[in-house]
Amino acid sequence: MATATPTTATCQSNFEQGVAFALHLWPALSLAVQNRWGGQDSEGKRDWFAGAIVDLFADLTTISAPALAALQQPNPQSTTTAAAAVDEPEQADVEAVLLQVMLDEFEVNVDDDSALEVAEQVMRVRTECIRGKFDEVDKLRGRFASKLGNADKVQAMFKEVEAKDEEAEWDTDDDDDDDDSEDDDEMTDAPPARKEKEAPEVDEDGFTKVVKRK
Repeated sequence: MATATPTTATCQSNFEQGVAFALHLWPALSLAVQNRWGGQDSEGKRDWFAGAIVDLFADLTTISAPALAALQQPNPQSTTTAAAAVDEPEQADVEAVLLQVMLDEFEVNVDDDSALEVAEQVMRVRTECIRGKFDEVDKLRGRFASKLGNADKVQAMFKEVEAKDEEAEWDTDDDDDDDDSEDDDEMTDAPPARKEKEAPEVDEDGFTKVVKRK
């Protein structure tokens, strides 16, 4: 029996989860969150971070059938052409955003190749989800479940996030003064207001020191 082709909504959901897994498994980001270098809401900022990476890509449910079919082709030239048509970022763009957000939001200058590795994971997840395949997502999910020590916790974590999103949606509906709120259907919220950052500290060799938030 042939396996049913997953819907674009299923592909998009798996892509979003894959990005979240990749960021949760990034040691540099995990260290920053554990030490609250992004402020007291560092965990929430990580969730926003994942949403920001997802938003670099077009929502799979909104891509036209011809463009999606072109993206699914193994021919790199066809894929590149289709990607340009739907404004798909390159791997270098994803890596640049990863590094910039780490510096801006967590004040961490990632000087190893870990951002490149995360960007590669994101691109693999994207490519597979476009084609209705979830091997990379499942692999990341397995690694994350091992990190938590229980696969059920992974599912519970995503359900909890969804529940919080629904509560936030109700709060927005009840607030008559919040005329500038973003669309409730979007995956992410704006990051917490940033505190005024201190001027960077430069050592005697001219290198900028990384300031860790308390």
